[in-house]
Amino acid sequence: MLVVSLSGSPSQRSRSGILLERSQRWLQQRGVEVVSYRVQDFNAEELLHARFDSPQIQALQAHVAAADGLLIATPVYKASFSGALKVLLDLLPERALEHKVLLPFSTGGSKAHMLAVDYALRPVLTALKAQEVQHGVFADDSQIAYGENGAAAQLAVSLEQRLEEALEQFHSAVARRPQPLDPNVLNQRLLTANWSI
Repeated sequence: MLVVSLSGSPSQRSRSGILLERSQRWLQQRGVEVVSYRVQDFNAEELLHARFDSPQIQALQAHVAAADGLLIATPVYKASFSGALKVLLDLLPERALEHKVLLPFSTGGSKAHMLAVDYALRPVLTALKAQEVQHGVFADDSQIAYGENGAAAQLAVSLEQRLEEALEQFHSAVARRPQPLDPNVLNQRLLTANWSI
């Protein structure tokens, strides 16, 4: 099972990034392979000029194509998801999320932004043909405390519970996801089948 983790925060220190890190560890403890990408890892010029031949962008596209599911996290800015994440999503092929299960995370200054994923990000994911977009997890800034001096970040108990529930549902959805059949295997099965009329 392969999951791609995509952070849409342009900041090095990021609450949405903390949710992703926790989720990655949770999945890895259950034997899921997780490949992580952050928007700040990409060359800004290659993103802004849509350089599809960039090795970084091609690597992302290949991992997304092979993935069973994606974790996507974004801070909410001006009632929408991050523009840097939109630029990155625009570089994916038209049907990039077909047959994928997605779990979105978002963080914002107040609970007034909790629906930003539903009305802003979800339509973009649907346009990329996402098979199943799970109910996301929103955290307001007061629910995530940065760890200082090497200490781990702290999540509010209610947020920990919601995150755990969302990850359980995501993991189950990815595990039950039908695997596409390789056309060569299908062709071989058709050729070697015992047909009767």
